[in-house]
Amino acid sequence: MSAPVTGSEIPYWQVGKDENGISHQRRAFLPPNKLSTVSPGSATVWQCITGNVPTKFLFLTIPPGVEGDWHENPAPQWIVPLSGRWFVETMDGVRVEMGPGELSFGGDQGCRLINGKRGHLSGSLDGKPVVLMLVQVEGQPKV
Repeated sequence: MSAPVTGSEIPYWQVGKDENGISHQRRAFLPPNKLSTVSPGSATVWQCITGNVPTKFLFLTIPPGVEGDWHENPAPQWIVPLSGRWFVETMDGVRVEMGPGELSFGGDQGCRLINGKRGHLSGSLDGKPVVLMLVQVEGQPKV
């Protein structure tokens, strides 16, 4: 099977902070930027190379009904829900709910403490556990 003529952008939720230290979320897209094989003999596919060097992989299970306090992501990190659903609410009041197949990038380090809020809230949804894979990286996505 041959690769498509053009690749598709990969959507994700980008959590970051503005110049006032307030966290926000916005929909962002990783563009396919390389048409190549992953290894000899594999099919030619579109790849999105972010340029981030992974520093740590973590797997988290958030129990049903658990919601954390306001906090920042401990390091810039890609967050990939593997099962269950979870939410992220930023200081600007935006709440995004996500499930398997959706991506988030946590880059809200260095937020200001405003009215008891710093960074974001997050927790499990639907009365079920959520399993997340976190890939901590060096810096923000570079595409």
